[in-house]
Amino acid sequence: MSVTHETGWSDVAGLEGAKKALREIVVLPFKRPDMFKGIRAPPKGVLLFGPPGTGKTMIGRCVASQCKATFFNISASSLTSKWVGEGEKLVRALFSVARLKLPSVIFIDEVDSLLSSRSDTEHESSRRIKTEFLVQLDGVATNSDERLLVLAATNRPQELDEAARRRFVKRLYIALPEAEARLTIVKNLLADMKHSLKEEDFNRIAELTEGYSGADVRQLCAEAAMGPIRDVDNCSSMDIETIETDEIRPISVADFISAAQVVRPTVVNEDLTAYKLWDSKFGCLV
Repeated sequence: MSVTHETGWSDVAGLEGAKKALREIVVLPFKRPDMFKGIRAPPKGVLLFGPPGTGKTMIGRCVASQCKATFFNISASSLTSKWVGEGEKLVRALFSVARLKLPSVIFIDEVDSLLSSRSDTEHESSRRIKTEFLVQLDGVATNSDERLLVLAATNRPQELDEAARRRFVKRLYIALPEAEARLTIVKNLLADMKHSLKEEDFNRIAELTEGYSGADVRQLCAEAAMGPIRDVDNCSSMDIETIETDEIRPISVADFISAAQVVRPTVVNEDLTAYKLWDSKFGCLV
């Protein structure tokens, strides 16, 4: 649990449609509840779905920050227990504490593992936890004056229970970053690093990273940043333990080209096709 006031929309590269939608359906109603009543009442359950590493958790923090809300960052696994009845108590306790700390945003990561489709082989304890969570979510939805939002994220939306999916009224596809967003990520990560990259080099890197998630781009930058260090370590005339920092060469576009041979995109085309199909059936256009 944290009260976070420092994360802004500029910290989330790209995703302009999703950011605009979240501002409209979450941030503004939190700030001006007097204007969002009746038919304008905002949804109390929002689902972020898409490939891993696209910044869904960062978006959750940003939403809480913009709302000046207490942020509960919960993994679905933390709500399960080997003791009978303990999982339901944890769920009830979570919502009780969130109500004590209003305004609140409950962020549930990997919600599919908590609210997966029902099956005959499902363990009874899992079924009870799922039922309790849906009951609590219904309670949030029926109290329009309560500034409490349940924001869930999943990399596997197709595995969500149908009843859970219906309760997340707004379902936003958090896609892979486009070229401009990847460019922004790289520039931000290199802002405090010594490099020799020109604008055309940045554009080339943006092309190199087609199909990369934000997390992939970060890993690529980390690998490229090691290039100058490895040069020093492999040079017999220089000692990595005694060399001055300003003697290390700048990061170059060649480092990124080499890094791209090592760091490959983690999201495959088949997964992207599945996300787009689910988005076309259940997503909310933004």
